[in-house]
Amino acid sequence: MSEPEARVGAPFTVMGIVNVTPDSFSDGGSYLDPEAAIAHGLALVGEGAAILDVGGESTRPGADPVPEAEETTRVIPVIEGLAAALTAVPAPVRISVDTSKFGVAAAAFAAGATLLNDVTALRHAPELAGLAAQAGAQVCLVHMRGEPRTMQASPVYGDVVSEVKAFLEARLAFTVAEGVPEERVILDPGIGFGKTVAHNLTLLRRCDELLSLGRPILIGTSRKSFLGALTGGRPPADRLAATIATNVIAYERGARIFRVHDVAPVHDALTVTAATFAPD
Repeated sequence: MSEPEARVGAPFTVMGIVNVTPDSFSDGGSYLDPEAAIAHGLALVGEGAAILDVGGESTRPGADPVPEAEETTRVIPVIEGLAAALTAVPAPVRISVDTSKFGVAAAAFAAGATLLNDVTALRHAPELAGLAAQAGAQVCLVHMRGEPRTMQASPVYGDVVSEVKAFLEARLAFTVAEGVPEERVILDPGIGFGKTVAHNLTLLRRCDELLSLGRPILIGTSRKSFLGALTGGRPPADRLAATIATNVIAYERGARIFRVHDVAPVHDALTVTAATFAPD
């Protein structure tokens, strides 16, 4: 896509977060029960989510890894339940699985997921690229320095935007070479994944520089710790206004997919933003 097409009046997509984890930084434990998670996902669809991102392993800083069998047990009943329930929803809604494990992704695709959201950008399990290609799934490649347990240990960049861009370009090339069509790839600069507050703000401010990679840009700032740091230590549940601000900025800078906990207010804010920047 060209930069003018991406930045003026283009549609946007809200990805609603469905965490099936006991330890996520914002809503850990709230939706461990599959029925509660399914109901939450359907509520997010009612608020405007066009993608539901189901995850069974927290990627918060310092999080411990989850065994593949446990992660599978957490997410598959939720994906199956959502896939069945979404057949009655008139607007198309995609299910994403937030994982870096081959077995979890394979089971998720079989259960109805059509998008792989991998915070390791297929580095943890490179064979995921072939699996996604075979399944006809989309892939979201996320920039992350290190792993969740270590990513916030004094991250240093020469120029964070240039380094993130080069990383995403290389991972995009790998993914396409492994058989995933380029038009099925989404890129995420990984706000909060191995970045300081200053790095995150720079990525938001210069998000438009990633558009030359030619793929849709996903931004995930929802309730993250850098927003708390900027707003006097507000806890995750009180970071909605800050989340909205970052998503509006990112939209103006060319991002078009927004991963959030609070779908309805973000959707409203982006609707107004998109209308404002639409051509006369």
